[in-house]
Amino acid sequence: MRDDVAIVGAGPAGARAAFVLASGGARVTIFDWSHPREKPCGGGVTGRALSLVADAIDPADCAASTIRSARFTDTPARRAAVVALEDAGAEPALLVADRATFDAALLAAAVRAGATLDRSRVTDVALGRGGVELSTTGGSRTAAFVVGADGATSLVRRRAAAPFRRDQLSIATGFFAHGVTSDEIAIEFTDDPAGYIWSFPRPTHLAIGICAQADAGITAAALRGRAARWIEATGIARGARLEPYSWPIPSLSAADFEAAALSGPRWALAGDAAGLVDPITREGIYFAIASGQWVADALLEGSPRRYAARARELALPELTRAAQLKAGFFRAAFIGLLMRGLQQSGAIRAVMADLIAGRQSYRTLKWRLLRTFEWRLAINTALLAGVGRLRSQARISG
Repeated sequence: MRDDVAIVGAGPAGARAAFVLASGGARVTIFDWSHPREKPCGGGVTGRALSLVADAIDPADCAASTIRSARFTDTPARRAAVVALEDAGAEPALLVADRATFDAALLAAAVRAGATLDRSRVTDVALGRGGVELSTTGGSRTAAFVVGADGATSLVRRRAAAPFRRDQLSIATGFFAHGVTSDEIAIEFTDDPAGYIWSFPRPTHLAIGICAQADAGITAAALRGRAARWIEATGIARGARLEPYSWPIPSLSAADFEAAALSGPRWALAGDAAGLVDPITREGIYFAIASGQWVADALLEGSPRRYAARARELALPELTRAAQLKAGFFRAAFIGLLMRGLQQSGAIRAVMADLIAGRQSYRTLKWRLLRTFEWRLAINTALLAGVGRLRSQARISG
């Protein structure tokens, strides 16, 4: 008996899709030989992301740290600011999850709902008019539809559409600092490479890292050395055992989002495999869970095309706006304005807190900044978006 849906990848996108599909009565198999595992990312799970999976898991079972504040620093300019993160009612602003435990909870919920977990590795995917054939280390399997939730190097993406180009990927690298933790995330803005170093506290360790575009001309080893020097200079992980990591993350341009390949007659991509990652923060857990939900809903409704339409309505405008802002966001002039605003204005700190928590969209960011009377910051934000749009249009026309 063939499956209605085969899902390749058991991370948040795949597990959520499987949970919704199985709950709706579909025959679904998740193929993943490695999950649940620790993933080299910050692990930030916003309140809005947790609300999407409230029907499946209890946050108390996810080995997560509740974050109370975020510390921003711009060391060359000798600036620092602390932003308090307040809960919105019963909903935490931000949790930082142990990914192995968080992903395990989502996967277990999918299996309880009736999904089958196959620990085979998928080695090939063939799309045909009558269905999908998956070659695995455990044999051949067939399904009516396949969901690629297998990350930035997605096999399903390579077979159904095209792999990400090097300029569409970032390399995240750094260290897990075992034996130390906190209730504060730390963000250090950098200009070489343009971006930031982060420290996200999990229950038993800190996830410390740095990210750069894969085509930026800097190696993972050089990036990791930059993170190591920051750890030494700040003393943030004194006495900890450092475990190095590296991981690719999609980081698309506005033009890429406008031309995004999300689905076809017998396939769909979700989460990182679809490129649904914020190009500024590289946060992808919310859109992974959301896209898993959307593709499952569309399949249960009998209209797979609705998935792409919904993603284009609910995800791509926000991600496109982030891509437009990204080019100038980490420039020294803008960071200077931002840090001054964080130091001097409670209203700006509130905006930043909502950005971190996922409650503030990029679409309305300019207008909210204008209401704080931080005119220069708002105007610069508008200019960044305008320049990004022009670059996107030039890339499309070229």
